[in-house]
Amino acid sequence: MLTLPDDLRGSFKDPFGDIYEDADALLTDVGRPIVAVGDIVTYHLREAGHVPAVALVDGRTEREAVDEAISDALADPEHRRDVENPPGAISEGLLAALADAVAAPEPITIVVDGEEDLATLPAVLVAPAGGTVVYGQPGEGMVAVDVTLDAKAEMRALLEQMAGDVEVALTTLGVEA
Repeated sequence: MLTLPDDLRGSFKDPFGDIYEDADALLTDVGRPIVAVGDIVTYHLREAGHVPAVALVDGRTEREAVDEAISDALADPEHRRDVENPPGAISEGLLAALADAVAAPEPITIVVDGEEDLATLPAVLVAPAGGTVVYGQPGEGMVAVDVTLDAKAEMRALLEQMAGDVEVALTTLGVEA
């Protein structure tokens, strides 16, 4: 398991990509496959007619339970994986589920018991180049991270600053350590 040191928290304040308020505009602009991190992002993409290749949800937004309409819309995905992931951390279970989901031929929803907020880092690392990772930026909208070699390097650099066994994390993701 990797944990986020307090001195690294500020690195996550600024968005890692372009911000969109409209899911249709985002879907027009971004590459595929799409990995969605967060309940609200996943909900908006689905409402716009796009089922993300991978979605990570935890039933919460900004530390509060999502409203019933969103919860109901995301409650019964066809292909689901359940994982535990504590707040401020990235568990080995989340990493393994994410790697498996990205490789799966069908859309997978990873339902996190805990918190999925830091999943953007490993999602960018494991997603194929040309794809997009989308996550929510509280009070602003949806952030679209183009999966490029530069984005992968940036996420890896952040991941390597986390406390824990980074080599095991990268191996679990199937990324060169």
